[in-house]
Amino acid sequence: MSILTPQSSIQPSVAILMGSYNGSKYIGQQLESFANQTHANWRLVVSDDGSTDDTLAQIEKHTQAWAPGQLTVRQGPRQGFCHNFLSMACDTTLQADMYAFSDQDDVWLPNKLQVAVEHIQQHARPEQPYVYCGRTTYVRDNLKPYEQSTLFVYPRSFRNALIQSIAGGNTMVFNQAAKKLIEQAGMVPTVSHDWWLYQLITGAGGRVFYDEKSYILYRQHAQALVGGNTTIAARFKRIFLVFQGRFEAWTDRNILALNQARDLLTPESREIFDLFVRLRHSTLRHRFRMLEVCGLYRQTWRGTISLIIAAVFKKI
Repeated sequence: MSILTPQSSIQPSVAILMGSYNGSKYIGQQLESFANQTHANWRLVVSDDGSTDDTLAQIEKHTQAWAPGQLTVRQGPRQGFCHNFLSMACDTTLQADMYAFSDQDDVWLPNKLQVAVEHIQQHARPEQPYVYCGRTTYVRDNLKPYEQSTLFVYPRSFRNALIQSIAGGNTMVFNQAAKKLIEQAGMVPTVSHDWWLYQLITGAGGRVFYDEKSYILYRQHAQALVGGNTTIAARFKRIFLVFQGRFEAWTDRNILALNQARDLLTPESREIFDLFVRLRHSTLRHRFRMLEVCGLYRQTWRGTISLIIAAVFKKI
């Protein structure tokens, strides 16, 4: 029996896939923001990854008034946040018309789901894997906004996805065709579920839409697993991590994942991917030539500089 099934109603059904882990301090506000959504046909699946605080009690407290069947809580694989999210996305028994990833400590604006669902309805063909994503509004612990995430304007393509993740999973809503593609790829050893979706969907010939508007309050706090990278200190830290081999290690894992899903990629994407793998181990002169042939690019000039630095020092 399916955990969720598409609903025969005016509004498409949306399965919200939330990963939780020791999130009792903030999860109540996120659950309340679900209840305030103008798109009403949604169900929530929470995969709890072994919380030792009262996260599960907070979930029960804030969902008592919800309709029967609107909440499902399951045990996560306890192998980190990426594995936790993919365990839901790869679950073939979990079915809806569309799917939305959710963190436990954000707050969604009331029209968050409605905007994404209507966009997918208007622009995606049923057989085409399609992901809606976009910017976020960074907020303090008290939800006071202070900045928006970077606005990316260049095309969303596999040539970009190989070397850059452009949007958080907390902004992503995807259709049934994308879900089927994720299921076919299975549990892969990738760095992050959102970066993986960007690579897989674009590599398989699907589309990724990036909304320049923000519909999420993305809380920045000490316990956050992933945070914003807009400060000068954060940018220098990223360059430092390049020299430390962090980006190279991420690429190694992404390559393993893409190799596992190789048969799902288009012929063009496989060609780009193979060239990318070769250039990482080529001489300096050949690395720059192959980088040009590959057509790899990042979304900002700072990112492009980071890519060039990584290529010079063989840290891609």
